[in-house]
Amino acid sequence: MTEKKEGSLSAPTRDIVDWKSPDYLNEDTLDAEMRRQFEVCHSCRRCFNLCESFPTLFDLIDESKDESLESVDSKDFPKVVDKCTLCDMCFMTKCPYVPPHEFNIDFPHLMLRYRTLQKKKGQLSKMPQELAKIDRNAKIAGVSPSIANWGSNKKNTLIRKPLEALTGIDKSAELPKFEKKTYIQQSKEISKVINKDAPAFGRKVAIYSTCYVNYNNTAVGIAAEKVLLHNGVEVMPVYPGCCGMPYLEQSQHEKVVKQSELVSNELCKLIDEGYDIVTLTASCGLMLKFEWPLLNPENENIKKLSNNTYDIDQYISNISKQEGLTAGLNYIDGGITVHNACHARAQNMGNKALEMLKNIPDTKVDVVERCAGHGGTFGVMKETRNAAVKYGRTTARQIKNKKTKYVVSDCPLASKHLDGLLNEKNEERIVSMHPIEFLSKSYNL
Repeated sequence: MTEKKEGSLSAPTRDIVDWKSPDYLNEDTLDAEMRRQFEVCHSCRRCFNLCESFPTLFDLIDESKDESLESVDSKDFPKVVDKCTLCDMCFMTKCPYVPPHEFNIDFPHLMLRYRTLQKKKGQLSKMPQELAKIDRNAKIAGVSPSIANWGSNKKNTLIRKPLEALTGIDKSAELPKFEKKTYIQQSKEISKVINKDAPAFGRKVAIYSTCYVNYNNTAVGIAAEKVLLHNGVEVMPVYPGCCGMPYLEQSQHEKVVKQSELVSNELCKLIDEGYDIVTLTASCGLMLKFEWPLLNPENENIKKLSNNTYDIDQYISNISKQEGLTAGLNYIDGGITVHNACHARAQNMGNKALEMLKNIPDTKVDVVERCAGHGGTFGVMKETRNAAVKYGRTTARQIKNKKTKYVVSDCPLASKHLDGLLNEKNEERIVSMHPIEFLSKSYNL
């Protein structure tokens, strides 16, 4: 455990998630810790506008008999927990009492701990747990992607209305579409000519495609390959399996650890061969760099992987600083707004998408730093969909006010969620994409 001290001038640190400890799910110990941290939140209230969890907590206190936490029944705590999307923004951007401060506030991991107790007691909804089985679901959909996409289309009321009644998946939510071929399959079909004249020639990258890119948005992987090859980087696409973030959201720690060991074992072999590991999705980068080491701290492969993993924007920015990017980036008319995704911000590396895209000459680049409100299954389940839309509309409004033609985000679910909110009216369309796709477009690749 990190030494605690007064003040919050040091960079945030995090204690390991001691999920195997008997105290982790001890109800009395957990209730005491919930009340300890809630009392600090109540006295501060800086996070009142981040998500629904904090207004819910503060309303419970303000409307209680004595207007104090002491008079709030612990049975009401799930109302707070169920509204947390694990975006990490309270921990990373708002709270002055995170470790190493002696108050030791870590609201997201406290919600995760409580949710683990709910899971043990059978209180969590079954459907999000089934949705978390990404690789299984993708294999089923892969038998006939066209039928899967037809059935999940929100315009298909014949299917989506009964699907909502049966599963709790909101009929208005835009669901991910499945590609006919995975990114790994498509990658084998494209030319991999390395630009030997590029300043960064000699680098080697293993692209950990992530489940979303592999199954649902292969264009991001292809764009990343093209940009890296154009910059002289040898590329090897790999996908040993999902990073386990969907399992983490459902407090299935043992499954996250299993995925961490499976994936890290394969990726560390490539590290030993001289490859850097690059992720294409913000949440997956967060898992490999930070969450896995907190859940499985003794595993040497996970430590090695954490130290050798880069976000794609981070990696391109690194090339730009060290060797310089290959010439040929072209101005794109209309400007671009970077949605700085929560799990990109939580990696504490700075806004690498902004840094990367500023290499494009004469192109306006703006930033919006606000949660899109989607949060895994939070944006698709009927019981939480309205809250996701409420917070997403505020973010969409800020993006619209930038008056740019394009918006990019490293979070694919945020991008899809915001795209629907930005273009729900018959106005000039704002084009959504991944930052690396925009860079590829600028290169005319």
